[in-house]
Amino acid sequence: MRFSAGALALLFAVCWWLPAQSQKKSAPASPPAANNKKAPVPEPPAAPPPLFFASAYEERLTYGVEWRLIHAGTVMIEKRKGRHVMRLESAGIVSSLFKIEDVYTVDNDEPFCATSSAMDSMEGKKHHETHVTFDRARNHASFVERDLVNNTLLHEAGTDIPNCVSDVIGGIAKLRSLNVPPGQSAQIPLSDGRRFANVKVQAQQREEIKTAAGTYQAIRYDADLMNGVVYTRKGQVLLWISDDARRLPVQIQLRTSFPVGTVTLQLEKEEHP
Repeated sequence: MRFSAGALALLFAVCWWLPAQSQKKSAPASPPAANNKKAPVPEPPAAPPPLFFASAYEERLTYGVEWRLIHAGTVMIEKRKGRHVMRLESAGIVSSLFKIEDVYTVDNDEPFCATSSAMDSMEGKKHHETHVTFDRARNHASFVERDLVNNTLLHEAGTDIPNCVSDVIGGIAKLRSLNVPPGQSAQIPLSDGRRFANVKVQAQQREEIKTAAGTYQAIRYDADLMNGVVYTRKGQVLLWISDDARRLPVQIQLRTSFPVGTVTLQLEKEEHP
């Protein structure tokens, strides 16, 4: 069973599944070289290295991932100046079936406006690297995914975007800043480098959420990311954000049909330097 790499996308570990579950078009095959060696693969756009603990952070949130009533892994998000960094690690029986170690970074040149992202994804025997460039001058995003084991180009794509667009992690950060009350909605421009959409986020109701980090009064939001909006997989993304000044994402759920089903992230630790 492959949990799959892909942005957290979302919604932290949700980014873990969604991009890889999107429909992919195969890259054009390169003509065989005369000496039967593989043709060289174009280098991806320059992007920041996916360093995780290299510099000081402003906020660090750690989540436990639950899948089918078992602890499936850990997601850690760091907010830094102009950057978010996310690490995804599988655990327990999931690791024994399919070990996952992914590191994702996204840079912003102003709040919520992405300029580039990079995913270094090690899943089972596969090692992929994905780069997205958000060109604000040209209003265009470009996506390149490479297989580092076989040194091949897997996928190239692009899409038109507005001058300021967020990746999914930046979208959550923006939602935290908006404080949308129940009964109202907001639209957040999001892109994964292959698709763009003004994603509608509906504030549904207040609920009490109990996590390892504490008990929170939270507002539940329904983010319309799936079903062909940004990601092709059918499903639902729900976020619970604390109804206080911190506006912490305390729980995130990805609800899809079999075989994935429901995946839940719950906040386990909040840290500040």
